Amino acid sequence: MTFDYMKDRDKKVHFVGIGGVSMSGLAEILLNNDYSVSGSDRDESPLTNHLKQMGAEIYIGHKEDNINNVDLLVYTAAIPEDNPELIKAKNLNIPIMDRAEFLGSIMKGHNYNVAVSGTHGKTTTTSMFSHITLCANLDPTILVGGNLDIINGNVRVGNSQYFITEACEYKASFLKFYPFVGIILNIEADHLDFYKDIYEIQEAFEKFASLIPKEGYLITNSDDTRCLKVAEASSCNVITFGIKSGDVRAKNITFNNGCGSFDVYYKENKILNISLNVPGEHNILNALASISAALALNIEKSFIEEGLLSFHGTHRRFELKGKLNGVTVVDDYAHHPTEIKAALSAAKKFSHNRIFCVFQPHTYSRTITLFDEFSEAFFDADTLILADIYAAREKDSGIVSSDDLGNKLREKGVDCKNLHSFEAITKYLQDNLKDGDLLITIGAGDVYKVGEMYLENKI
Repeated sequence: MTFDYMKDRDKKVHFVGIGGVSMSGLAEILLNNDYSVSGSDRDESPLTNHLKQMGAEIYIGHKEDNINNVDLLVYTAAIPEDNPELIKAKNLNIPIMDRAEFLGSIMKGHNYNVAVSGTHGKTTTTSMFSHITLCANLDPTILVGGNLDIINGNVRVGNSQYFITEACEYKASFLKFYPFVGIILNIEADHLDFYKDIYEIQEAFEKFASLIPKEGYLITNSDDTRCLKVAEASSCNVITFGIKSGDVRAKNITFNNGCGSFDVYYKENKILNISLNVPGEHNILNALASISAALALNIEKSFIEEGLLSFHGTHRRFELKGKLNGVTVVDDYAHHPTEIKAALSAAKKFSHNRIFCVFQPHTYSRTITLFDEFSEAFFDADTLILADIYAAREKDSGIVSSDDLGNKLREKGVDCKNLHSFEAITKYLQDNLKDGDLLITIGAGDVYKVGEMYLENKI
């Protein structure tokens, strides 16, 4: 199926799973360009309500009757093959595209596509670079995997040739994109329910880099050996960044309540002084990636400094949720061991007495394949509370549980407790947190509700 974003505005597009962050963003882009849009999802949500207000036909629940005069059906990777809408579309010979292919078709309508990939940091880096381009008045279209205050959500429809999006490697979906600037932040083992091993993951990133045209740019992390190997195999322009090495480097780093300030050197010349309003060394690397992309697109240095200074984070990325009785509550989307270590390292740089961490593992497959790495990720927490595993797209096969991970962590000397409901976790926090403590909820599921329940002082 071919879809021409610029010419096919008379078509009606139906989204199966329209309430997802990326799918809702794609639907909003179409609605802003006068397309007829319908879609379904399992539950009503603020995103589905927003799309309904914009004019989309929204159906709650997946039923074959939801397919009415549809010209194209778009679905997410989470939709099973026995979905009744998918089956009806196939029976009626309605063209079908998956989310990544459809996003790629929209990217084709722009000349300067910036695709942000990597195991960690995609949402933050996409958001940082979005701030820079908005300060530079480039009027970009933006699709980000979290809510960003400057665009009042997760999508912005611009009227220029600039398109900025995250590029996820899960199921090799980013290989359906058309990047002019491709960013690779890091390459680590993840999504091992799809990839065989780290070598197959690296190969996918090499294929992603090969999509960049010769006149385009690969931006990659020279502190990551696998990223460097990808750069060596690429045939486009390359800009590397890093703290230890790279074309674009951060030097003279200082921290103020966890947030970094640093000089930026290109080759051997100082070109910028940056102050961040998001904590952690990992965010310095994210900023360097954004700076490198901005340099590739010849964005003025003053806009780079202004854009990064104005960035205060996206929702669910070390997000300050509030304070109660002298306890600071933070939430973070981290769900990979490296991300967890970075979040807890950032927490340690905050003024605090003790760090209480509530972690909700995300998917059984990730928990079992990275089990040993998870058991090494929580040493910066004074007390760890483990919630049950968030299943997401998976079913519980009994292969691993949160209790198993807790036993391993306790063997290693971590003060760890397994509690099996958010009510029990909140009660424990109410009984044990004291003035000056920091509570951080971590996970890609719904663990953020624990912090909200604590702040609302209810169980």
